[in-house]
Amino acid sequence: MPIAGSPKKMAQDIADGFLMLSPPMLKGYTPADMKTILTNLAIVTRDLRGEQIPLEDVMALKARNMKLSRLNQAEVIIRSHCKKRRIPI
Repeated sequence: MPIAGSPKKMAQDIADGFLMLSPPMLKGYTPADMKTILTNLAIVTRDLRGEQIPLEDVMALKARNMKLSRLNQAEVIIRSHCKKRRIPI
């Protein structure tokens, strides 16, 4: 199953909480697709970490940290799935 739409948009949807990855969902992707998803997760993570948020804006900091947490969780799920299935990425 190829990636529907833009991989970067998919990574942004994961960060925003609109899409959650799970091992059964990953079965439909090829190793090249998973590598593309990991690359775009890293790009979105880097963009989020580059944002300058004032320390007084607690809600914005919380939202950014939640997005980073979702991206990290998605990366861990993909890497775990690939390791379990012995898929080189």
